[in-house]
Amino acid sequence: MNRPLIVLPLALLAFGLSTAQPHAQQAKSRVAFVNVQAAVKAMPGSAAYLQVVTKTDADLKKKQTNLQGLATKANASKKAADRQALLTAQQAYTKAQAEYARQVDSAFKPLAGKLNTAIARVAKANGYSVVFDQRVAAQTGLVVYANDSATNLTNAVIKALK
Repeated sequence: MNRPLIVLPLALLAFGLSTAQPHAQQAKSRVAFVNVQAAVKAMPGSAAYLQVVTKTDADLKKKQTNLQGLATKANASKKAADRQALLTAQQAYTKAQAEYARQVDSAFKPLAGKLNTAIARVAKANGYSVVFDQRVAAQTGLVVYANDSATNLTNAVIKALK
């Protein structure tokens, strides 16, 4: 006699679960990529920012080469003076890196708003809900595969920036 009372709620539960769709599958999200560096290079008024980035990259590369030479020398000689020179150079590099990051961020601020607005406008107009920086996605391994011709918004963003 109790059997039909138990079967009925279980049957209703099974029916309810079979007709419900998970929330994640209800909306279609589209993902796109933008080559931010190319977009920035094409932006009007980006010359000062690009100059800071070029100067920063060159100086940090020079300092890094110097560090590698000092590390090789310190490892080979095992002298305290060489290890101290390496430590001093590492500290100077870290300090320079932080200062350059501040300068690059400061130079990018006037461009960031325009760039972000253009990317958002192009993404929305083309039905994309998520946009990644192409370089960051590639470097981090965040994206394993993407059809570049179907997901790359770089040219549209550059056109919107001009």
